[in-house]
Amino acid sequence: MIKVLVVDDSAFMRKAISTMLDKDPGITVVGTAKNGQEGLDMVRELDPDVVTMDIEMPRMDGLTALRHIMMESPRPVLMVSSLTTEGAESTLKAMELGAVDFIPKQLSKVSLDIIKIEQDLIEKVKTVAARKMRHVIARPAPVRKAVRPVAVPARATSRPVRDVVAIGVSTGGPPVVQKILSSLPENFPAGIVIAQHMPAAFTGPFAQRLDSVSRIKVKEAETGDVLKPGYAFVAPGGRHIVLDQKVSRIDIVVTDEPKEALYKPSANVLIGSVAQAVGRRGLGVILTGMGNDGCEGIRALKEKGGRALAQSDSTCVVYGMPKAIVEDNLADEIVDLDDMAESIIANLYK
Repeated sequence: MIKVLVVDDSAFMRKAISTMLDKDPGITVVGTAKNGQEGLDMVRELDPDVVTMDIEMPRMDGLTALRHIMMESPRPVLMVSSLTTEGAESTLKAMELGAVDFIPKQLSKVSLDIIKIEQDLIEKVKTVAARKMRHVIARPAPVRKAVRPVAVPARATSRPVRDVVAIGVSTGGPPVVQKILSSLPENFPAGIVIAQHMPAAFTGPFAQRLDSVSRIKVKEAETGDVLKPGYAFVAPGGRHIVLDQKVSRIDIVVTDEPKEALYKPSANVLIGSVAQAVGRRGLGVILTGMGNDGCEGIRALKEKGGRALAQSDSTCVVYGMPKAIVEDNLADEIVDLDDMAESIIANLYK
């Protein structure tokens, strides 16, 4: 039985989250708390497997409570976040501090999305509980530009074999992507496109955070952007990005199609478009996340002669997306997070 503690200053949210979780016979809500201090005391007393934590609360806010939990007795924490720019910035900070993921605060009995939110919440609780303490090992420390970047090796020719890197990532992704991009040098010889499962309000602040700690340039993708070495583009939440190979450049197109895609942005759509646009010049990288998004895209890329890297089980918050390509024998290399930036650069020349 998975024990969950719900921490939120809203009585409605405490009740809504508890009601959703109690519908699953494998989950029990062992307690609820109305502020961070009360939540911290209950973590010490009840030893829950998973904590859901609001951010804005009286007496002690969620970020402060999260810091104490991660210092005293680390365990999976899901942040309850408002889908706003301010909520995104606080949630990204929480994930840097050790939270594994977030759930939306906008819950309503009349919402058409309530069933999906409920299913996602239950799935996330079960998944992160199963990983237990693994996410603490995988959690990278906060990074700054002062970190020494991985060097690009001297080569006989200046052009790499592969000049497009496509990254697919979901649960636990933001600090993982941040660690990788902040380790790349300013003269990184390829362009990067990223599909991170995230709401629309989050991808802009996420790109800005990445840009602030990286030597390469990072921005949220817009139609008309041109992919070039030393630049990374984050797919907007709720939409896809695809590549359009022109005679002398690669254009980025932001699109709503396919509308029926399970994830928006979709790693399958992104990496599949890389396969179509540049073929063997593409390198696919699948990082931590639930499910198998990216597997079909990687398959298409491999058929065109591209290469694929999978993050290792031991360094993933959730070993779902990388596991899918490993089990289908599509990964050329399985790489620990600490070695991923170096491996990406090395594989540009293979």
